[in-house]
Amino acid sequence: MIAGSTIHRKRWMIGGLLGLGSFVNYVDRVNLSIAATPLAQSLDLSPAEMGIVFSAFLWTYAILQIPMGMLIDKIGVSWAMRIATLLWGVATLLTIFAGGLGLLIVARLILGVAEAPVVPAAWKATGYWFPKNERGMCTAMFDGASKLSMVIGIPMMAYAVSHYGWHAAFYVSLVMSMFYCIVFWMFYRSPQEMKDKGWLTEQEHRYILEGGAQSEEKAETGSGLKGVKYLLSQRKTWGLAIGFASYTYCFYVLLTWMPAYLEKQLGLNVLSSGMYSSLPWAFAIAAEFIIGGWLVDKLISRGKDSTKVRQYVLIGSMLLSLCVVGAAFADTVWLALVFLSLGAAGLAITAPTASSIVALIAPQGQVAALGGIVNCVANFCGIAAPIVTGLIYQATGSFSIAFLACGGVAVIGILSYVCVLGRITAIPDQPEADLVGQVAVGPQLN
Repeated sequence: MIAGSTIHRKRWMIGGLLGLGSFVNYVDRVNLSIAATPLAQSLDLSPAEMGIVFSAFLWTYAILQIPMGMLIDKIGVSWAMRIATLLWGVATLLTIFAGGLGLLIVARLILGVAEAPVVPAAWKATGYWFPKNERGMCTAMFDGASKLSMVIGIPMMAYAVSHYGWHAAFYVSLVMSMFYCIVFWMFYRSPQEMKDKGWLTEQEHRYILEGGAQSEEKAETGSGLKGVKYLLSQRKTWGLAIGFASYTYCFYVLLTWMPAYLEKQLGLNVLSSGMYSSLPWAFAIAAEFIIGGWLVDKLISRGKDSTKVRQYVLIGSMLLSLCVVGAAFADTVWLALVFLSLGAAGLAITAPTASSIVALIAPQGQVAALGGIVNCVANFCGIAAPIVTGLIYQATGSFSIAFLACGGVAVIGILSYVCVLGRITAIPDQPEADLVGQVAVGPQLN
């Protein structure tokens, strides 16, 4: 096999493009967290109503994961994402003009539709563009960019909101979304199309395919409803989905309520809470790239058993995520930040490790469909996170029980990865008898 260090690295440009999309994607989500207090005051919304607003994005986002995965398997990554990036701007504009709870919820629902293709499309693109021994770092780039949005986006949004009002956060998001829309339309193509245009060398294309990447020329015979039904019948699908759901619940508690926790429970103002909220995410990014990306790929490249490597990292990272429970008992800002940083690091390491498993265990042609199922289950769990946390705070005046709940959910995730997912081996292709009546399609539209 060709050594990766001796060839061109166009695939890493694609990895960076996917990461940029994830960054913008999460800025679109975190802006509401920073603007929450002045927005709630301006529109006279209660903590419970804000919990509903936080979760409204996830209603459509979660419901559409499976249909979007099926669609992406049919039409390809390029067109699904091109349309999606245009809708990001529409949703942001509606948020800017919202004058009450109703239109604000509508705007978040549309944002959920617009961002639904992002994760299954990125997982599928990773399966196309990267050999198996490089997927940990690629996935860390994609997921780490979402955490980077907290490090850069939260202080940026906090400054904008504190100086110019809550609308400013969404104007910034609008500009970023439109910029990414243009960049994606210009630069993303499938490996085959890039090779045909002369943008990707034959040597690098061969290196990618020989490393275990899926070919986009593969007929997507199993990507319809019968294919989804088949995936839903597989134990590994549910092991990965439940484990990823536990990560998602804890992640969304921190994503949506961390600034408010620092404000309401520890007495910081909007600007200070935004600045301090970025610190746990900065620590998480470093852990994600070093352990979830570089270390995992390095150990596998050196011949270590890939199943054991990923299982040990998943279990260890989920155990580390239990540190968020410590925030329930913290009585100073710095002690809270220590627990939140360790917990966020555990979650950050979990994300690329678990995400990279999708392309490894999916049957041929069903990466996006499996990714859609996993992300659907995860985000239905994520829907509960901001609502439950908001209700707990409204009822008790404290976030302590909410952080204890995160610990319980993390334990469920650990058990799912160990007992249900088991060995990280590919799900068998759908039996030929089950494919009767499904029409194979040719190469995807790109």
